[in-house]
Amino acid sequence: MSLKMNSSNYYSLVLLLSLCLSAISYGQNKNKDGWVSLFNGKDLSGWEVGENASSFSVEKGKIKAAGDVAHLFYMGAIANHSFKNFEFKASVMTMPNSNSGIYFHTKYQESDWPMHGYEVQVNNSHTDWRRTGSLYAIADVKENYAADNEWYTEYIKVEGNRVIVKINDIVVVDYTEPENPLRDEGSKHRILSKGTFALQGHDPESVVYYKDIMVKLLPD
Repeated sequence: MSLKMNSSNYYSLVLLLSLCLSAISYGQNKNKDGWVSLFNGKDLSGWEVGENASSFSVEKGKIKAAGDVAHLFYMGAIANHSFKNFEFKASVMTMPNSNSGIYFHTKYQESDWPMHGYEVQVNNSHTDWRRTGSLYAIADVKENYAADNEWYTEYIKVEGNRVIVKINDIVVVDYTEPENPLRDEGSKHRILSKGTFALQGHDPESVVYYKDIMVKLLPD
């Protein structure tokens, strides 16, 4: 007996298998509260970076961002690296005068600043006045809610058209995206949709550490 499969059926099967593997991976890794880790604490498995890849490394269970402009994208199996409604949290520590960021609803790029999605700022003392927790250039925070050389928790929740950012359980941003948000040409893709996460390496003088990177999926 021969089995014939056209290209449409083949790609449908591949998609189904991918979704099944994603669901299995999520189920195996989530804890009793529904949180699942995106970083294994050992290496950058499941993460990808294009140019300036040396700007990211793993040191003693932490991701270190230090070097020329680069972005480390989560491209692993959890949710097939495409998140819509979710809770996200990470432990972060900045060195003095350092800048970084956490992107969500973004897409992999080989180079340059990510065009898609939003950035949540990581910056406690850099010359950029937008401080940690800012929904960058959309809902900015001028006050410091975290300090250099100390671990703090950065939390992001996206549900529908609402974004909540917390720093150490303090709500610093509660933003509802309007139906037709006003964006200039350079930020036309700064809208809610779905996508992955990315960590930012900002410049050679900035050193920032990340660990305990977790996500909890919410109903679409």
